[in-house]
Amino acid sequence: MKKLALIFVVAGLLAGSCFAKAEQTKKEQMVQIVTEYGTIQIKLFDETPLHRDNFIKLTQEGFYTDLLFHRVIQNFMIQGGDPESKNAEPGKMLGNGDLGYTIAPEFNPKFFHHRGVLAAAREGDQVNPERRSSACQFYILQGKVFRSGELDSMQTQMEESRKMGMMQARVKAIEPQLNKLSAEGKQAELMARINGLRDTVTMEAAKLPPLRFSEEQKKAYTTVGGYPSLDTKYTIFGEVTEGMDVVDKIAQQSVDQNNRPLKDIKFTITLLK
Repeated sequence: MKKLALIFVVAGLLAGSCFAKAEQTKKEQMVQIVTEYGTIQIKLFDETPLHRDNFIKLTQEGFYTDLLFHRVIQNFMIQGGDPESKNAEPGKMLGNGDLGYTIAPEFNPKFFHHRGVLAAAREGDQVNPERRSSACQFYILQGKVFRSGELDSMQTQMEESRKMGMMQARVKAIEPQLNKLSAEGKQAELMARINGLRDTVTMEAAKLPPLRFSEEQKKAYTTVGGYPSLDTKYTIFGEVTEGMDVVDKIAQQSVDQNNRPLKDIKFTITLLK
């Protein structure tokens, strides 16, 4: 009986090992975007399962069929996925269409906005402080090449932006107290406290690790290009593996005042096995 049990244990270990190897070798889901300018192939990241699975679901349902790249900005990105773009009238402003739900952000320090990443569009921080993603709209980053000095300036701006966010949080925390005062009293009290709040924020910020680009980021931004100011603000959930020349062709097209191409650029997305 003991010998038989040992055989089962060994068999179980071998099966587990084979399963683990199979999991390790499992390929990430690939999709293709077909346009009149060519085909773009994209790998979806397993590390962002909410966005990956939603994108796969919509693709399987045929949602991404004959939609438009409705917003195109050269040296920045091409954006699509607005359901209202299907059969949209020429000149109509697009970009506000949605599916009635959003997706929780999946920021991952492993991913940053280098040329060719796929990311989710979203509403701005003013109405969307959690930075939740659109259920359907996405963009492919074309980006531009930055100089080292520009990255240094951006790092300083990032530090200041963080302080500003901390200051806003402090002001928001004392708003209930200020709201009890008259408009004039509220303004006077806020001005009286502002210096103290600034000193507190400065001390707290000094204790935090500095915001710096990694060597990998610096290399990418100064060679192939990207858009570092978007990092940790929009969820990246894939990257182009083939067809960046197609992205470049689309980005070069003439657009109207709303950055909608003057000539419709339709696309259809399908899954690749």
